Amino acid sequence: MGDPTGFKSIERQIPTDRDPLLRILDWNEFHDHMSEEEMRSQGARCMDCGVPFCHTGDLIANMASGCPVNNLIPEWNDLIYRNRWKDALDRLHKTNNFPEFTGRVCPAPCEGSCVLGINEPPVTIKNNEVAIIDRGFEEGWVVPCPPQTRTGKTVAVVGSGPAGLAAAAELNKAGHDVTVYERSDRIGGLLMYGIPNMKLEKHVVDRRVKILEDEGVKFVTNTEIGKDITSDQLKNDFDAVVLCTGATKPRDLNIPGRELKGVHFAMEFLHQNTKSLLDSTLEDGNYISAKDKDVIVIGGGDTGNDCLGTSMRHKCKSLVNLEIVPQPGMERAPDNPWPQWPKIFRVDYGHEEAAAVFGDDPRLFQVSTLEFIGDEDGNLTGLKIVEVDWSKPIPGGAPFSPVPGSERTLKADLVFLALGFLGPESPVAEQLGVECDNRSNYKADYGKYTTNVDGVFAAGDCRRGQSLIVWAINEGRGAARECDRYLMGSTQLPG
Repeated sequence: MGDPTGFKSIERQIPTDRDPLLRILDWNEFHDHMSEEEMRSQGARCMDCGVPFCHTGDLIANMASGCPVNNLIPEWNDLIYRNRWKDALDRLHKTNNFPEFTGRVCPAPCEGSCVLGINEPPVTIKNNEVAIIDRGFEEGWVVPCPPQTRTGKTVAVVGSGPAGLAAAAELNKAGHDVTVYERSDRIGGLLMYGIPNMKLEKHVVDRRVKILEDEGVKFVTNTEIGKDITSDQLKNDFDAVVLCTGATKPRDLNIPGRELKGVHFAMEFLHQNTKSLLDSTLEDGNYISAKDKDVIVIGGGDTGNDCLGTSMRHKCKSLVNLEIVPQPGMERAPDNPWPQWPKIFRVDYGHEEAAAVFGDDPRLFQVSTLEFIGDEDGNLTGLKIVEVDWSKPIPGGAPFSPVPGSERTLKADLVFLALGFLGPESPVAEQLGVECDNRSNYKADYGKYTTNVDGVFAAGDCRRGQSLIVWAINEGRGAARECDRYLMGSTQLPG
């Protein structure tokens, strides 16, 4: 610990965000940057705890507590305080293949379990992480490191999201010949098309993919396994297969009027927008436009918030975000103690932007949608909602009940469903004969990642269900380790 009293004398500081009224005019990342001196000062707040919880990566109450990739956080906090940035980068890369992704879009469960956070604002771990990797790229320290020898073994990785990229990086490091298959036209999975530019600019993804290519990983786009290439062909051509297809089957809202024009899944909206932005700066019109529309987003979370931010940049006419859950409190509830992830009220970038333009936070809590309403031509015109009371569960039914007399209709031209995901799409699993669990995810034990089919592994959201990017990286690394063990009889890869 470089500064023994830093946690007492230095206040938490994070980068400022660009003005909401200005940042909605473009698609660039909305954070400003802190100076090196300020970053070193923030590193000094880390207490180098005797028993640190920030890097534990446990699940408590089914939510992440600490860093799932077990980042050596106290070590690199101390190193940036001592101005040893290259050493900090080396420590960071020991556990995390892609800190430029997690440092931008991870919700930072590490900060939720920071010991200092028990009674003070936690250490700015997430911002320290991204500062280290960005400094590494600026200084030219992040360079391709291809393996010195090859094993002659071949591995196919299906899916190029964070789990697939992590698995590919580690398997290639072990000397195997790795081919990554992606059904979209660009590599990155949800990093490319599931997260908007303002949170993760795509040159950041392309930059890392280029390094992996230079290290020897082969990428094949516009190719869907089970359709363009049969699963049997894949098994015949490769010594092992790692499935990292993600959980891409969206949860629907099957209520009256669902068929109306104007009701879309959130990922349909986000994917088309980013593709059109990258292809033509939105000039081709191949996306769902919220311009001058009354927009309602059903569902919170990161995906719902990204729909808010995207709609604001389209210049929507109005914006409402419906959440069925009660509004969280400003402080931890008694049943949500440290080091659990703090379930508190948060204002994300989309909420802030909507409030800046329209005057109020766009969220309505404890609201259930009853019906989509349309005109005679089948166009969406609104939706009927009702308030719900969570203190009055329905016996044998929902954990809430509708509030009598609270029904009303909201105007809407577009509705985006951000209700989470049900599991992976299954053509690959069906053709390979991979068993699924009772949640429709590919069945493979955590830590082993082996399916019922010899030589076929599964990792990431397709195995564990919808989760965090940092868990996907954790599982991609773990699956690579077990795949390497399967191919070679033993492994030197870390978990």
